[in-house]
Amino acid sequence: MEIVQISNIREIKKAKEELEKKLDIKITLSRKTATIEGNSLEEYEVANILNAISLGFSAKKSIHLLGEEISFKKINIKDFTKRKDMYEVRARIIGKEGKIKRTLEDLSDCEIIIRENTIGILGSAEEMEKTITGITNLIRGSKVSNVYNYLEKLNREKKKLNKS
Repeated sequence: MEIVQISNIREIKKAKEELEKKLDIKITLSRKTATIEGNSLEEYEVANILNAISLGFSAKKSIHLLGEEISFKKINIKDFTKRKDMYEVRARIIGKEGKIKRTLEDLSDCEIIIRENTIGILGSAEEMEKTITGITNLIRGSKVSNVYNYLEKLNREKKKLNKS
């Protein structure tokens, strides 16, 4: 049995029935928690999905975590900086009118959600590492152009490998 802290209960209710059918588990929802009963591997997968939904990803997108090609990762901004002004750090990642965040998503083929001091990333495992490196570099104070160049360079290398 696994217990997960949740916040987006409406969206979780949308996914609950489908998850229970697909994985042969039981999910019990209360105000702030979800209790998952079933096989330990399936409990872990469902906990991961519920965490993604609670952070702000849609149930439809989060259910793709059941496939092996999609991963979810949570990053705590405070783990990568000692700055007290989290507003400014978040602003560096989001950019003016969300431009930096959108560009990061486009360059890495990952979805990014920023809530308070937590960043959620949903994407393939290969792309996830690039995205995490780019975001952590931004948090630590790297220039935005350097992060873009890093991601573009990795994309060029990936295209060369795919052509071979």
